[in-house]
Amino acid sequence: MMKSFRIGSLFGIPIKLDLTFLLVLPLFAYLIGIQLEPVIGILNASMNAGIDVDALTAEWWIPYAVGLAAAIGLFVGVVLHELGHSLTAQHYGFPIDSITLWLFGGIAALSEMPEDWRQEFTIAIAGPIVSVLVGIVSYALFLVTPEALDGTRFVLAYLAILNVALAGFNMLPAFPMDGGRVLRAFLARSRPYAKATQQAAGVGKFLAVVMGLFGLIPPINIILIGVAFFVYIAASSEAQQVTMKAAFQDVTVADVMTPASDLHTVGPETSVAELVRRMFSERHTGYPVIDSSGFEERLVGLVTLSDARDIKPVERDAYTVEEVMTTDLKTISPDTDAMTAIEQMQSDNIGRLLVVEDGDLVGLISRSDLMTAFNIVQQSGAVGLTGQPRTAD
Repeated sequence: MMKSFRIGSLFGIPIKLDLTFLLVLPLFAYLIGIQLEPVIGILNASMNAGIDVDALTAEWWIPYAVGLAAAIGLFVGVVLHELGHSLTAQHYGFPIDSITLWLFGGIAALSEMPEDWRQEFTIAIAGPIVSVLVGIVSYALFLVTPEALDGTRFVLAYLAILNVALAGFNMLPAFPMDGGRVLRAFLARSRPYAKATQQAAGVGKFLAVVMGLFGLIPPINIILIGVAFFVYIAASSEAQQVTMKAAFQDVTVADVMTPASDLHTVGPETSVAELVRRMFSERHTGYPVIDSSGFEERLVGLVTLSDARDIKPVERDAYTVEEVMTTDLKTISPDTDAMTAIEQMQSDNIGRLLVVEDGDLVGLISRSDLMTAFNIVQQSGAVGLTGQPRTAD
């Protein structure tokens, strides 16, 4: 997703709009507007709606105004759908960071995914249930709306069908869609959570490929292709995340980090030119900066290749590490879970963390350290880094 901004909150949950939503909303309004006549024909035939086509096409702008109202109503239904997930998750004690509307609908950002299959099943099914209820309420309002209000009746009938269709589409077993999470919940009843995730993700990726192929059939459906791409990437990403979490169970930062005794460090007085030469010869792209001028050594910063790259080559002899280093240090304690270190690096978009205990530098942990450790755990089978038997995968 792109940059998002908050527009309010419901039940204490921040509601955000992604910039892609501002692009897709007028697109949906346009698509609904240009298809108004055939859709009215379907509604009149299937629901005996009695909507007057001439009344909604008398002026060029009316179909697009009705389309905009229907598009807004559809996204209101999406918010309610995500609230169904969110309030159920909160009931089980899982905080919700936000609900974000974006290109392909909505996303409720759970701070942590439940590993109890009953909880996951209930949370997953809550959204489609809410969508069906929204569809039923829309249909009930359609029935009591005066026949003279053709535009309102069209929007309500359209939303009645679309919300039920949204529930049905979300129940496809294409992990990580709702149906895919229901599938994982059932698989997790009889097998480890990580294995259930891998199998549900495999089904999800297969269905994503099928959706993508259907989207390529003329006339090409760009939205379906986009959803297929999102499902495939999201399934792969979450499966990897869960597998890593299982692999790093009971593994701490201290188990994976490079200890301080083995670290390559630089002093604040080192020139940037010398730093670059050391990076080339030692094959390192980040160094803790240690000040040894006092009675004891002090960690004062971190300098990386990107810091050095900001200085022009002809000026690097004139600059010192102290002038380019980062002093806003991202640190972690050695007894923290390794998975927490991964999440912190992802959150801060950095490649390494300084490991600090009681104010002293005791090591450094990088993404490459974690990936190497993960590969060892995966390839060694059932025994993790701590030497303890593993049962999660």
